[in-house]
Amino acid sequence: MAKKTLTSEDRDLFRHAIGRVRSVNSDKVLLNQENKPKPYPKTLAPDVDSHLIDTVATDIDKVGLEDSMSFIAPGLQNNVLKKLRRGYFGLDAEIDLHGLTSNEAKRQLLYFLQSCVEAGCRCVHIVHGKGYRSADNHPVLKNNLNLWLRQHKDVQAFCSASPKNGGAGAVFVLLQLAEKYSRHGNTES
Repeated sequence: MAKKTLTSEDRDLFRHAIGRVRSVNSDKVLLNQENKPKPYPKTLAPDVDSHLIDTVATDIDKVGLEDSMSFIAPGLQNNVLKKLRRGYFGLDAEIDLHGLTSNEAKRQLLYFLQSCVEAGCRCVHIVHGKGYRSADNHPVLKNNLNLWLRQHKDVQAFCSASPKNGGAGAVFVLLQLAEKYSRHGNTES
């Protein structure tokens, strides 16, 4: 590459554009506290376990492989459960839990229900399996789900799904609407 020769006019123009130059005595930079950016707070993981109501559920019968499950919260009419069984509410979301351990299933279920409530889902479909591979033909996940859904504060009702949607291996769950989706909060006329 050939060296470029500068004319005296170009040198004078360069020195005028650069201005006064001084030598650097130290190569260390001191930080100004004023220019330091403010830290962002870490977002905490939501406490999904707080959605479960601590109750001793000794009155719940254990369900078998082909047994169906149903529950309706106190204060709701039985007609709501009939509508849920017939698919009146329509499905908004679905999760498949069968094949998971009890702890994994509980964690995924609680996160799923929380996200559904926040998204405004009204009716969800949960596949839990019948428990054919469980010891002594005692379905662990199915019985745990029966308890967890009864304890969850946002669950209004649930029932076993229709045969085409999983039968005794799945449930339809009716969720309470979040405050931001309820009609009571609207002030429109």
